Amino acid sequence: MKKMYEQFEKVFGDGGAMKSFFSPGRVNLIGEHTDYNGGHVFPCSLSIGTYAVVRKREDSLIRLYSMNFESKGIIEVESENLIYDEEHDWANYPKGVVSIFKENGYSVSGFDVLYYGNIPNGAGLSSSASIELATSVLLNELNGLEINMVDMVKMSQRAENEFVGVNCGIMDQFAIGMGKENAAVLLDCNTLEYSYSPVQLENASLVIANTNKRRGLADSKYNERRSECERALAQLQEQLDIEALGDLTMETFEAHQHLITNPVDRKRAKHAVSENVRTIEAAKKLKAGDIEAFGQLMNESHVSLRDDYEVTGVELDALVEAAWSEEGVIGSRMTGAGFGGCTISIVANKFLESFRKNTAELYKEKTGLTPEFYVVEIGDGAREINQLSEAL
Repeated sequence: MKKMYEQFEKVFGDGGAMKSFFSPGRVNLIGEHTDYNGGHVFPCSLSIGTYAVVRKREDSLIRLYSMNFESKGIIEVESENLIYDEEHDWANYPKGVVSIFKENGYSVSGFDVLYYGNIPNGAGLSSSASIELATSVLLNELNGLEINMVDMVKMSQRAENEFVGVNCGIMDQFAIGMGKENAAVLLDCNTLEYSYSPVQLENASLVIANTNKRRGLADSKYNERRSECERALAQLQEQLDIEALGDLTMETFEAHQHLITNPVDRKRAKHAVSENVRTIEAAKKLKAGDIEAFGQLMNESHVSLRDDYEVTGVELDALVEAAWSEEGVIGSRMTGAGFGGCTISIVANKFLESFRKNTAELYKEKTGLTPEFYVVEIGDGAREINQLSEAL
């Protein structure tokens, strides 16, 4: 933060009070491809994320600068004239948030802002939603708007959907805005009802491993999976009074799965239903402090994503299978859309070094790629940070 304050004055000049904010990244512990199927997700916010230092202006000019993209320099826009501009690259995310705030009738002054993010590039830990929520909370505080966090979450999602044009669900923004230290949030993506489960890992840690495989197939396969699930749902609805696959128990699904005529669609629906059931059960296990049972559910989630939903691919399977073979691994699974990206594992602390070394070797043998590992902590959601010590 000290460096950020110094850089801010170098970039924007001194004078005037500055405020600082932090918005975390997120990881989904379990509950993959359930959100658009009317099910539950179980993410947590991380201790890494996006920092912002901001100073209010007396005019309508907005000046944006990122220490991660210094070559782009200062990006200047008028708050009265906000349009998506490909050349503005990363700055379209905060611009989008300002635009949606104004669309909702909120009065927003001009400001100078400097961002810095320590979320690893391409790790799938949601840097876009992180900068959106950082912008939301700074706009809220700077302009005394008194907007509640759930509304800021919804506006941040709209910024990504409508301004940037990325069709994301609400999980990323919700986890980042509503995150709590040492807790995961069980979120019903349909109703936005939520509850927290404490994550007390005792002598273990969360480890994110990046496959370093580019996720080239993810977008096209995502649309394909949605269509397969929609077809399955439509056939089940011929006899069942349901709105989404997430409304089903496994027993009801098994009794009626014959209604789904396409065997591939049937497999996709099976994953959507079973993963939702697993996610609800996983939240209960964590609340009860049963980390071993939670780890087993993580493993089962990966198997379902591999065999029924078929979104893992060679690299994710190799990384998870390498993790499963290691002593001290309580659970491991892919996280995110699939076809590359990251895995999430719970690893006993005394085995962390051997886990990283051996898993990397096994993974490289199978794929030729070198993974990256991040031991992460679960932190609070997006917020203003007043003390230098809190920011560090």
